[in-house]
Amino acid sequence: MHRPRTIALSAAVVLALSANVFAAPMSKDEYKSAKDAISAQYKADKVACDAFKGNAKDICVEEAKGREKVAKAELEVNYSPSTQHNYDLRLAKADAAYEVAKEKCDDASGNAKDVCIKEAKSRYVAAKAEASVSETQAESHEKNAAAQKDAAMDKQEAAHVLANEKCDAFAGNAKANCIKDANTKFGSN
Repeated sequence: MHRPRTIALSAAVVLALSANVFAAPMSKDEYKSAKDAISAQYKADKVACDAFKGNAKDICVEEAKGREKVAKAELEVNYSPSTQHNYDLRLAKADAAYEVAKEKCDDASGNAKDVCIKEAKSRYVAAKAEASVSETQAESHEKNAAAQKDAAMDKQEAAHVLANEKCDAFAGNAKANCIKDANTKFGSN
């Protein structure tokens, strides 16, 4: 069977694209090229699935679709990092795993098939919930970091005002030097 080799080749291409993307910010041309490579790999993967029959072929096609969706989501994360793109990537992975699992369930029948589908759905719901939690935590972390930065700036400004106020106790050159020192220390001219 050629399936393991095809899967390994697909994974290598996606990994190579991902590794290249992590190295430096992508240009629009690099992004387009990577997107085209993902589409080309998907087409090759689908052609490779023609070697299979029945449900094995259906599973192969779902795996190819899943790899394409995940690779495109990873590309978006690498091209334009954001909390939303990270969330979309987690969902793409969950969707891909769910679709493949459902297709694999078609090999079973009766109660075993029903149980298989319910297990797949349960893992899917859990993965979606984890993605939502991760997104919320990331947003909370970003808001917390912004709040901490604002607080630090507010503290520095208050300390600067205090230092200048203390300079009022002096007169002449002593006061001018005190203000100059305060401005230098707190980054104001």
